[in-house]
Amino acid sequence: MEKTPKRAPRDAWSTEFPLVGPASEPVDLARTFRSHGLAALPPMFPNAQIHLLEATLPLNESAPRTVRIFRGRPGYGIVEAVGTPPRPEEGLRLMATVRHVLRLDEDLSGFYERAAGDPELSWATRGAGRMIRSATIFEEVIKTLCTTNCAWSATTRMVSALVEHLGEKAPGAPTAGPTRRAFPTARTMAEAGEELYKDVVRAGYRGRYMLALARSVAESTVDLEALDAPCEELPDEELERRLLALPGIGPYAAAHVMMMLGRYSRLILDSWTRPTYARLAGRPTTDQEIVDHFSGYGPYAGLAFWLYLTHGWVEEPADAQMARIQEA
Repeated sequence: MEKTPKRAPRDAWSTEFPLVGPASEPVDLARTFRSHGLAALPPMFPNAQIHLLEATLPLNESAPRTVRIFRGRPGYGIVEAVGTPPRPEEGLRLMATVRHVLRLDEDLSGFYERAAGDPELSWATRGAGRMIRSATIFEEVIKTLCTTNCAWSATTRMVSALVEHLGEKAPGAPTAGPTRRAFPTARTMAEAGEELYKDVVRAGYRGRYMLALARSVAESTVDLEALDAPCEELPDEELERRLLALPGIGPYAAAHVMMMLGRYSRLILDSWTRPTYARLAGRPTTDQEIVDHFSGYGPYAGLAFWLYLTHGWVEEPADAQMARIQEA
């Protein structure tokens, strides 16, 4: 039996939002919360058992706020603010940030049209495919750096340390730990000493890349947020070129950040995706064979590949399983 989230006090701030995309396509919150590994790193704390996401989000001109996001009545989600209700203008900014993080304004109907006729991915048309994203591209790039050439436990350690020691506290934050702290800004990270990256974050060689990137963003010599531009203004080839020019960003990291930006033409090929695909396909395979397999998805090839790999991350309800069987 599925548990329900504890409700906030009656005087707490909350708002409801429809679980539909801009083309009226469905949004599966459980799939969104489990869409990729970075969604489980501070300042986000998903609870898969009750399909709830707690996240601490930055707000311009005011302290960060922690929210809880979960399913409400059929077809709707609920956002609740932790602590004192935000002022009206803060509430509007908070909901705008939530929509950004959940990627509610991204039109996935083009992907669903392709997936509907694919027996391997038709299940995704019931609301999968929204890659939960960070509040800023700077956070996305730093977190991606923390995934390079290391075990997931090291990634979790590095990101948790950055948030705990450099992240601004939201109301109700504990004295220690990464809970209810926002991801640190570029300026805060640029002002931190090298010793923190070496001895506290234990980032290894990544520390110098983090520091260099933070300084360039803080000094406005690099504008990462400008990378969140439409394809017409910034084609994938140019976006990839700009990402590869950043400290510590190689082909894998560039493809990863591109997926976080809603650019799915590149496939994330690494030490996890390659063997996972081979296991699901039941045979050894080459990178080119993987690329060819998903080439029919065009600009959504990377998204199709990722969903193929992560289908089993969320257990399907019985009615969804039956629908998939009937479709087959």
